[in-house]
Amino acid sequence: MIHAGIDIGSITAKAALIKDGSLLDTLVIPTGYHHLNAGIRVFESLLEKTGISRTDISAIVSTGYGRSSINFADKAMTEILCHGAGAHFLNPQIRGIIDVGGQDSKAILLDGQGRVENFAMNDKCAAGTGRFLEVMARALEVDLDRMGEFSMKAGNPSKISSICTVFAESEVISMIARQEKRENIIAGIHDAAAARVAILAVKIKIRGPIMMTGGVAKNTGMVAALEKRLGQGLVIGTLSQENGAIGAAVLASGL
Repeated sequence: MIHAGIDIGSITAKAALIKDGSLLDTLVIPTGYHHLNAGIRVFESLLEKTGISRTDISAIVSTGYGRSSINFADKAMTEILCHGAGAHFLNPQIRGIIDVGGQDSKAILLDGQGRVENFAMNDKCAAGTGRFLEVMARALEVDLDRMGEFSMKAGNPSKISSICTVFAESEVISMIARQEKRENIIAGIHDAAAARVAILAVKIKIRGPIMMTGGVAKNTGMVAALEKRLGQGLVIGTLSQENGAIGAAVLASGL
């Protein structure tokens, strides 16, 4: 039997297919303006990529920021549940998850069976999210994908005192005017974002091994800043961005 998961984030839409307990394939595309269209496009593109027919799919679970818009899904489930299921599927040893998405950040605590014991979210403020990093990259005129590379070259990271994205951007602009090194500013940005996320992890008394999920897991500078704040290494898989969609597919198999 084949089950599908669709994760509609604010920046990217992801889909995953699982057949008889094994991952078949995944796909990531930009979300764009219309969530439903993004869900249809990523799902149909993945079916085309794998040569699987829509009639072969036994059940679909949607998750993410735009999960409720996916009207062809059999069920919509929270990112918390799906990221927990995805992380456990990919690595049953995982007990903690740090998920940094475009609009929010989450810290999740799992038991040995992959069930969610506790969680904390930062969904009221952009600080510590992908959007925060995107705004800062724009202010610094740096490609978002290269921020990690720049950050790792920092000699003396700048101090970003504000936790508000708007005020932090003003701080960064002032630093640019003072001709502070771009590498140092970016390292400071990562540390400020990591501090916000670490608060969530401490709040739920997260324990390791900890997996980082979400697209921001590809940012080596952010990973390093989080590892320093948490005092331990993070498990970074090749499917960190697709983790929510994988978990949704896993949960679809239980419907």
